[in-house]
Amino acid sequence: MSIDETIAGKTIPTTFLDTVATHGPEEALRWKKDDGTFGVWTFDEYAERVARVAGGLAKMGIGRGDRLVLMMRNIPEFHIIDTAAYFLGAAPVSIYNSSSASQIEYLVNHSEAKLAFVEDSRFLDRFRPVLDQLPRIEALGSLRDHQDGEFSWEDLMAAEPIDLAAAAQTARPEDLATMIYTSGTTGPPKGVMLSHYNVCWTVESLRMTIGWESYRGTRIVSYLPMAHIAERMVGHYQQLAFGCTVTTCPEPTQIADYAREVRPTYFFGVPRIWEKLYAGVNAALSADPERKAKFNEAIEAAIPLSEKFAHGLGTDQDHETWKFLDKVAFSQVRALIGMDECQLAVTGAAPLPREMLLWFRALGVPLAEIYGMSETSGPMTFTPWAVKAGTVGQAIPGCEVKLADDGEVICRGGNVFQGYLKEDAKTAEALDADKWLHSGDIGEIDADGYLKIVDRKKELLITAGGKNISPSNLESSLKMIPLIGQACAIGDARPFVSALVVLDPDAAQAWAAAHDMAGVSLAELANHPDVIQAVEEAVEETMASFNNAERVKRVSILGEEWLPDSDLLTPTAKLKRRGIHERYHEQIEALYTKKQQ
Repeated sequence: MSIDETIAGKTIPTTFLDTVATHGPEEALRWKKDDGTFGVWTFDEYAERVARVAGGLAKMGIGRGDRLVLMMRNIPEFHIIDTAAYFLGAAPVSIYNSSSASQIEYLVNHSEAKLAFVEDSRFLDRFRPVLDQLPRIEALGSLRDHQDGEFSWEDLMAAEPIDLAAAAQTARPEDLATMIYTSGTTGPPKGVMLSHYNVCWTVESLRMTIGWESYRGTRIVSYLPMAHIAERMVGHYQQLAFGCTVTTCPEPTQIADYAREVRPTYFFGVPRIWEKLYAGVNAALSADPERKAKFNEAIEAAIPLSEKFAHGLGTDQDHETWKFLDKVAFSQVRALIGMDECQLAVTGAAPLPREMLLWFRALGVPLAEIYGMSETSGPMTFTPWAVKAGTVGQAIPGCEVKLADDGEVICRGGNVFQGYLKEDAKTAEALDADKWLHSGDIGEIDADGYLKIVDRKKELLITAGGKNISPSNLESSLKMIPLIGQACAIGDARPFVSALVVLDPDAAQAWAAAHDMAGVSLAELANHPDVIQAVEEAVEETMASFNNAERVKRVSILGEEWLPDSDLLTPTAKLKRRGIHERYHEQIEALYTKKQQ
């Protein structure tokens, strides 16, 4: 049976009710309370609250075709109000919690939202100054800290509950379900319109891709912004469709602690999460050089074994060897990072160094790379089990993926969006007459259908000598150097390629402790001659695998960590190259004006 036949007539509300009928008394949403214990709502309790909140929204005039804006961290109430909106035929739109008042004004007006609901005063204080410039907003509410004239969570919950079974027929598959606003690094953010059909189709394709018979007992930690398609698909849509248990983590910086407590069985992490885990483990091991050397030897021995296992190969002796390595080295490390019960780990939203993916897989973390974009409702390619490191997998079921004549990755399928809100010209640029979505990425597809992303079409560096160079390949290699946490390659219209590299805080402090410099700040380490020498030597060694025109010739070492959701990184830690170039203009120019050593 095709995906279209399987999901015929389905919407998010009907999917949710099917899950409630099957998983009613089981844990749905968990959150940490002030006393450190976890609160729990079952799927039955989830549905009861959805019915009441939907009643409250309806009382405020929210109905089919309306839009509402949500601004809150990863908390259980988000799931309730977001799901409740679908039962009224409305479209909830999450916006990033870092949005300024002017950004809020743009997003709320552009989306034509009638109602806004936020978490607390931190967000209310950004809405209130521009409220008179939001003519369509009829009501502003907050979970906490509301003032006169603003509604509360209690107001919503006090309403007469609606009949969910009857209300589930309000939305239609072709109706707008939500909008994902792009990060806006190259202009005003665009509203990516996703329908109920898009969501249900993609959820079913992912079910087929992963292939689990049941998700009962699957544990997920939700910590990335719900304004991003990855978290919305993994921590919300898949959860309400499959019956997973989601633990909400309100601060992304707390994810390591939550992972150790929750022991997720299904975990999505952007590359920076995996890079931090990798750096943390190696920093901890650095305290005992002999142990670190033995651990590295074990990883090197396990990499070819894990590669065999991914494709159903490997002898009994291979399996016994890995089990031994796991017992003496790997299992303790997996427990340390909270991945000891993980059955599927996923990385996406930006490239992860191939060597790092191999490292985690050797460790016994079943990590696979996914590729897609907001315009594909999340995934485009994903092969979770028969992983081929260095690729982003094969096309998900029902989605056609191929390369255009210039090497651009294009696709079409039920996951492809409806278009950009109020942007017909940009929609026409992205979607051609045959409904092929143009990704903007350059790729290669091998004989087995595995896709390798070369780079963003618009981000390829073209040196003064006319050489086209992939910055992401260089950056991935640089980030495998233990001292380097982040990197940005420079070289467009330049005589050679250089890079800005950021010291990894954990690795740098471990290095400092081992060199009698404990307590020295990151900024001081970045300027220390011994650190500069260590980094430059490591860069030279790492660049040996690239040809001369591609190699990073010089680096500027920075002791200021780049944080997500800033002018340097998107909320999912992608580089904002324009912001980086502006912030570090002087350092970049210095790389090209200092005398050749």
